[in-house]
Amino acid sequence: METRPLLIVDGANVVGSRPDGWWRDRAGAAARLRDALVPVAEAGLPPELPAPVEVVLVVEGAARDVPAVPGCAVVSAPGSGDDTIVALVAAAPDRRRAVVTADRELRSRVGALGAEVYGPRRVPR
Repeated sequence: METRPLLIVDGANVVGSRPDGWWRDRAGAAARLRDALVPVAEAGLPPELPAPVEVVLVVEGAARDVPAVPGCAVVSAPGSGDDTIVALVAAAPDRRRAVVTADRELRSRVGALGAEVYGPRRVPR
C-alpha cells in the first residue's frame, strides 16, 4: 500500500489563476507548472503536507500532450479535468489526498470524498 500523500493539481485551474499570458501557449504554461511542481515531490508543502509526496498534474484540452517528468506524473483528462480529478481521489480512499484548485464545485466534490483542498497560491508556479 502506498503511504506517501497524493497531491493532485488541477492544471487548467492553477495555470488560469494567474494572468501571465498563459492563453497564448496553454501547453507551455502547463509544462512550466509541471516543472515547478517537481520539487514538491521531495519537499512536500510544509507544514500541511509533509514530504515525500506523489505529485499528479491533471491536464486537459490544448495541454493534453504535456508529458510526465520524474517527480511529477501527468494525467491527461479524456474529458472533464474535474471528473478525472474526482476519479483519482476516489481511486485512493486509503491514502491522504490533497487537491489544488480554486474551483468551488470541484472543491466540494473532492472534499466530500475526504480530500484536503488547497488554493492555487499554495503551489509554486
